Amino acid sequence: MKINVLDHQTIDKIAAGEVVERPSSVVKELVENAIDSGADAVTVEIKDGGISLIRVTDNGGGIEKSQIRNAFLRHATSKISTAEDLTDLVSLGFRGEALASIAAVSMVEAVSKVEEDLTGIRYVIEGGLEKEMEEVGAPNGTTILVRNLFYNTLPRKKFLKQPQTEGSYVADLMEHLALSHPQVSFQFIMNGQNRFHTSGNNDLKEIIYRIYGKDIVKELQTFQARGDGFTVDGFLGRPIINRSNRNYELFYINGRFIKSSLIGKAVEDGYKEYLMQHKFPFCVLHFTIDTKRIDVNVHPTKMEVRIAGGQEFYEQVREMVYNRLHEQEMIPEITLDRPSKTEPALKAEQSRTQEPAAPEPFETKRIAQEKENRTQSLVREEPHYRTGSPNRRTETAGEPKSACAEVKKTEPAPKPEQLGLFDGKLLSADAREHYRLIGQLFDTYWLISYQDKLMIVDQHAAHEKVKYERLIRQFQEHSIVSQHLNPPVIVTLSGREKACLLQHMADFEALGFVLEEFGGNDYALSGVPLDLYGYQEAGLFYELLDEMTEETFAGTPESIRMKIASMACKAAVKGNARMNAQEADALIDELLSLQNPYQCPHGRPTMITMSKYELEKKFKRIVT
Repeated sequence: MKINVLDHQTIDKIAAGEVVERPSSVVKELVENAIDSGADAVTVEIKDGGISLIRVTDNGGGIEKSQIRNAFLRHATSKISTAEDLTDLVSLGFRGEALASIAAVSMVEAVSKVEEDLTGIRYVIEGGLEKEMEEVGAPNGTTILVRNLFYNTLPRKKFLKQPQTEGSYVADLMEHLALSHPQVSFQFIMNGQNRFHTSGNNDLKEIIYRIYGKDIVKELQTFQARGDGFTVDGFLGRPIINRSNRNYELFYINGRFIKSSLIGKAVEDGYKEYLMQHKFPFCVLHFTIDTKRIDVNVHPTKMEVRIAGGQEFYEQVREMVYNRLHEQEMIPEITLDRPSKTEPALKAEQSRTQEPAAPEPFETKRIAQEKENRTQSLVREEPHYRTGSPNRRTETAGEPKSACAEVKKTEPAPKPEQLGLFDGKLLSADAREHYRLIGQLFDTYWLISYQDKLMIVDQHAAHEKVKYERLIRQFQEHSIVSQHLNPPVIVTLSGREKACLLQHMADFEALGFVLEEFGGNDYALSGVPLDLYGYQEAGLFYELLDEMTEETFAGTPESIRMKIASMACKAAVKGNARMNAQEADALIDELLSLQNPYQCPHGRPTMITMSKYELEKKFKRIVT
């Protein structure tokens, strides 16, 4: 066996794979270097998701002319000089790998100037090989341009996602970096458009407002606490702004954005009494921990951190979060704002303030009443359609009616011919004529007697199945009906969420959502699927968007089916909600008309039966 000694270029490319995974990795390393240099203003510009161009400009201390070559050598750093320094790290970078790794897989141009010099230095390095070095006029600080990422490592380039997706990762990162250092002014430009620009006035709440919008900020409560060897401050979101994934749990240790299952569990357990299962809080927490208690040298990305005394740390953070939440009254407060303006005036004002207007008082009451009615009544009146997209009809909101109206008017179900296939069985056309509705049990289950059988129907599973089949049929026929929302609901998206929405806009439209740009990161949600009207519209949209931001969603028929199943489940009448006999009859009629009425889309049974024989055995009328 022959053992080869690899050349430096090959070594650099292999090592670069640990540090430079995608464009966002490059941006992270360059911005952290800028912050470490003492910059209080950093501008990041990307094109094509950062694949063709990344430009990072800062006003920090700069790199001396005599040191520019050293900056691009592997394991060359100004942050530490010995291994002992790792226990006292206060900088974001320290490994000395970033610039060398970036230069190994791209074309890099650096322009830098220190305050003491009259001129700066321009240095060009491509694929790890020096190309140019010259003196130039330049402002104080450093600008680094990275072009054609992975141009010389095509296997790695093949694994990059579409530019729009890669750009969303960079946008997500920039939001985290802006929140990590509120004292630094960050500007982020993508494809020539200014995405956000923070002031650098050290106001964390202002940055949260710029990124996540007014609705999030108004539900925040300040959080400050001191533990053994650490302090924490930031904001906890009230439970009302929970989400379906952990993307809104943002943790920082000594100014470094990190992922920590230990901190995440501590915070989630602190919220445990306030959130439903599989719901996660919004929080932005800055921890200041003695550097001797943490180890950041775990992984080249520096996203993972070990904390000494983890169990004790967990208990303290959990208790701090719980106590802070326990101090506050958690009953949501409803306010009646001033009447809304006309649509042109409203848009003009919101284009200036970026703050959504509230509905008129009578409209607030009407919407609240309609949603209350939806718990008791499963549908709405006959739709009045207006001209719109050929693949979608939009209804003007009317007054809610009973479940019988839903099944027999709003969306006439096909004549239950399927029952004919069950002649002679429990589910047959003749049998349905003799069903006797006994009543509702635990406000969840409907009891039906037929000859020597007792049927028990789960109203939530049954309604979920009916809505699912109806939505699937409409989706396949490109005829999902949208319910017009007046006024529209304004939703504010993060950079990653906005990129996901743009990528999957066709899927949202096919599912019956009507969305329009409203300036900045705001969108006006002016229509929702008719069968889902009355559910918390913005909440449903956010939940679906949360699911779509996960990489498992690919726009395949199966993924669309899963989204429709999720929509149907969220909008179906819940257990512990009373229905009247007429509504139950209408629901059962439509359920039994389906090809497969036995299970909901998630596999739970919609009904079970018990025979008279089994009952008599239980009461010892029959002894076997």
